[in-house]
Amino acid sequence: MICYEPFYNTLKKKGISTYKLITKYNISRGLLDRLKHNKPITTVTLNDLCTILECNVSDIMIFIKDE
Repeated sequence: MICYEPFYNTLKKKGISTYKLITKYNISRGLLDRLKHNKPITTVTLNDLCTILECNVSDIMIFIKDE
């Protein structure tokens, strides 16, 4: 399972709120909901988030093996 918990930690470290992502970077509330509920996102979206946050993929998501 892909988990997006690191995304929220990265936001906090960078001092960026979800409100700022929505208003300044035009990130949709739907995307934020997908991240919150660990639903799939595209690699294009992942690339955009890495660019906005100036981070690596590992700062946005992690893989957790299903049991």
